[in-house]
Amino acid sequence: MLMSKILIGLLFSLPLFADLFPVTTQSTITNANNNILQISPAFPVNGMSGIIIHTYKDGASAATTAAVQNENGILTIIDSPLMENGKLPQIATKAIVGDKVIGGYLYDNVLLLAPNQNTYNEITSKYKKNWINPDNYASFISQKRDGVPTKENLSSFAKSYQVGLIAIVKKDSIVIYDPLSQRIISKEPFATQTQTQTPFFSNFEKVRTGWFGSTVDENYYTLMEQIN
Repeated sequence: MLMSKILIGLLFSLPLFADLFPVTTQSTITNANNNILQISPAFPVNGMSGIIIHTYKDGASAATTAAVQNENGILTIIDSPLMENGKLPQIATKAIVGDKVIGGYLYDNVLLLAPNQNTYNEITSKYKKNWINPDNYASFISQKRDGVPTKENLSSFAKSYQVGLIAIVKKDSIVIYDPLSQRIISKEPFATQTQTQTPFFSNFEKVRTGWFGSTVDENYYTLMEQIN
């Protein structure tokens, strides 16, 4: 009885941010109609993406495409390649009943966009994730001459670096963004910071944008609000 009370007490004392990151799940396609799929069980949250695994007659399995859950248990196929490398052939296999679906594929690989180093350290030490170095993303968008985070370059970066989620510190909140579905799938309150680095915390003092090497002067929070 005492042990039961202790366990219950521990459950109720868990931090509120325990469910901030949706977990990876496995489902099965129960109905397929062109690019609309029904799965069981449903993903934990709408907006969550997943990859479809098809098993061929010879026993080989392959990830064929990605899909996003727009409503409970109903997926829509994402019309976009799984990988950024255009030299690789695209698998044309259609999703069928019985195919497996991994919801939240690579969700443990997370890129954090934070306003400063203290915030970055606080969040990365609190959650056990495979944190992707923001320097990689800063270099990536600099090479693309973007200079600032966009839905498009986040999706491209995620495919190139096998990133499953983007954690973004916004004004008064932290949001979890799925770069494949391009949807915010989770959100919790987080204190606004007075000290910010533009466009986000990294070991680059400035991130170049445009063909003439200019830098971004917009406020960190203004830039992050554009990703929604």
